[in-house]
Amino acid sequence: MEQLQAWITTLVDPHLVGEAVMDWGGRIFGALVIFVIGRMLMRGLTKWATAGMRRVGLDDTLSRFLGNLIYMALLVFVGITAFSALGVPTGTFLTIVGAAGLAVGLALKDSLSNFSAGVMLVFFRPFKVGDQIDAAGTGGVVETIGIFNTVLKTADNRVINVPNSLVYAGTITNYNAESARRVDMTIAISYDADIPQAKSVIAAIVAAESRVAPHPAPEVAVQEVQQTAVMLAVRVWVQTADYAAVRGDLLERIKRSLDKYGLSIPAAHRAVPPAQLIASK
Repeated sequence: MEQLQAWITTLVDPHLVGEAVMDWGGRIFGALVIFVIGRMLMRGLTKWATAGMRRVGLDDTLSRFLGNLIYMALLVFVGITAFSALGVPTGTFLTIVGAAGLAVGLALKDSLSNFSAGVMLVFFRPFKVGDQIDAAGTGGVVETIGIFNTVLKTADNRVINVPNSLVYAGTITNYNAESARRVDMTIAISYDADIPQAKSVIAAIVAAESRVAPHPAPEVAVQEVQQTAVMLAVRVWVQTADYAAVRGDLLERIKRSLDKYGLSIPAAHRAVPPAQLIASK
């Protein structure tokens, strides 16, 4: 009993408690300072490294991806340093981290799959930041190729995060991979319209458009004869950046010119059964 009382007295000794509080308080404060200042420094170092990679010629996509990897590596280093300041043995901590990493890796195999797919996307480069793509059932302009996700921004300003594994495993359509694209349009004219005249009118409009490339030469040809109209195919080559603007402008001009010469297809009229005509009266 006396030994228990002596142990309790020693345990609650103000001097010992004060020393313990000062000791652990200093360790915790030091660890927090290391972590906060370390994060600030590693952010600056990551930005500096990313800018340096761009200056030596690496494109924006690869620079951002490697910058993310550098940031994650520095974050682990700062975390280990902060734990060391608390008095946690580094070797023991690394052993714990390794065991935990194995368990987490098994639990997060999908995330590891996304990471490996991200590495493949960066180094095989089927697209880069700024390209317009269709992938994994969605489309948009590539904002970021991250460690786990690819971020797309749609034309109506929606931001879509797509897992890298889905992007890499599926079909990827890159609309900016080549400097030129072909604009395909289908124009309908009536059966009574003069086909050579319609082709001549369309060809003149295409020739007057300065953004249309002369080679390969523009094409205007009969594509199909349907029950209600003759379909003309119009094919022209433009710079990829001008695709949408040229297509819209040409369609508008062709429509106006065909209407002017009476060559456009008349509006479809729906046959109304006699019973409906009687009911309407």
